[in-house]
Parts: sequence; C-alpha cells; structure tokens
Amino acid sequence: MTTNGEVAGLLLAAGGGQRLGGRPKALLAYRGRPLVEHAAAVLRAGGCGVVHVVLGAAADEVRARAELPGCVLVDNPQWAEGMGTSLRAGLASLAAAAGQGPGPAAAVVGLVDQPGVPPAAVARVIGAARSGDDLLSALVSAAYGGRRGHPVLFGAARWAGVAGSAGGDMGARAYLREHTEQTVLVECGDIGDPSDIDTPADLRLLDGTGGPAAGPYTAPPAGPDDRPDNRPHDRPDDRPDDRPGTAPDGDSAARRATKR
Repeated sequence: MTTNGEVAGLLLAAGGGQRLGGRPKALLAYRGRPLVEHAAAVLRAGGCGVVHVVLGAAADEVRARAELPGCVLVDNPQWAEGMGTSLRAGLASLAAAAGQGPGPAAAVVGLVDQPGVPPAAVARVIGAARSGDDLLSALVSAAYGGRRGHPVLFGAARWAGVAGSAGGDMGARAYLREHTEQTVLVECGDIGDPSDIDTPADLRLLDGTGGPAAGPYTAPPAGPDDRPDNRPHDRPDDRPDDRPGTAPDGDSAARRATKR
C-alpha cells in the first residue's frame, strides 16, 4: 500500500461542440487563450504531474493553436462514438506510461468545458486520496451541493476496471454505480461551480457574465432521474453536447456519467 506516488492528470477534451455550431470545445476562447490550456493548467496547479490530454475534434488545429508544454497529447479517432472512447484512450495512455517505468499511482479526470472548477478542487480531491489507506486503489470524487462531479480521482489499480466498463456513451457511470460505497466524496461547492458549456447560452461562462457564484454552489432541485448513478454532473466522459436519449450527432451519442 502507498499514500505516495505521482498523481497524473487526465483531461478529456475531444468534444466537437455540435450544439455550439461545431466549435470544438478545446478551442473555445477563455481569457484570450484556448480553453484546453486553462483546463490543463488547472490540473497542474491543483497538484497533478504530467497531464494526458485526449483530443478528438479538430485535433490537428488544437495541436497547432494550443500551448500545452509538458502534456501528453492523446489522439482519439473514435471520439464521435461516445464519451467512453475518450476515457478508454486516456487510461490506455496512462497505462502505457506506467509500463515504461515508475508510473503515476493515480489519475485525476477533468473536463475541458468546466471553467468554474478551480485548482483548489483538484487539490482537495488529491488530498483526500493521499489521506486514505492506499493511493493505488483510491476512488475520490468532488461533490457540489452533495452531488458527485468532477474532478474524479482513480487509483491506478482501478484503471483497467474503469476502462472495461466505459462502453459507448457510459463513461465511468457503470463503474461508479458498482462502487458507490467505495467512493469518497469531497465537497467543493464552496469553491467551485461545475456548470459546463453545452449550448450557446452557456458561453456566458467564458465571458465573465456567468460562472462561479460569489457564494457556495447550489445544486438544482432533484428530478426523477437525479439518482446517485445518473446525476447531472456524474460523467468523466468526453461529453461534448449529448444528453441521454438524444440521437447521435457526430459529437457523441449521449452522455453524462461521472464528467467527459
């Protein structure tokens, strides 16, 4: 057992932004730079070592325009088939790195389209994992108003299981459902806002007219589908714009599991 070891970052940034007019989320402008740069920087500032960034839509353009020094860029040619493909691609990249020498003991999964999630949320999740019995088997998720969200940390011993259950549009939902009792929730609603960018109206999160509120995050009222295994922000998936029940649109078929 170990409480030490590197914690890597895994940033899911492959979404094509179909409902944003086909604007890849990684390239949305945020504070004058591509959003993917900000999201990668959040993981690093929160305590992650090497960040693996999964690209899909407009991958060549992202590589050309975004400055991501020290990151491992992972291509997912199957990104349009669903969020599960990006999660699997990222975990495969992490496993390959571990096979070449001492690898990370855990990885924090983050989403490119949540600018309101700060480095402090990443740090809280990592801190909770390190305070447990074994970082290699840790399973820790941020929570906002009591609802599971991102970032989510998976110990390296869990990667194969997560990848094996990440089919199609499910992301890590099935795995988290099966391991609910083992998941440690860390409240981050006092420091962050998990709102994501899916529609043109959500672009306000990038221009200063929306985003994290001055006070604690307040979760929306629970609906009939607001269960522990099907929550609005439960999706380490590559969630571009799809929702459960929507038809495939070239961005993904449906999503929301842990966050993309």
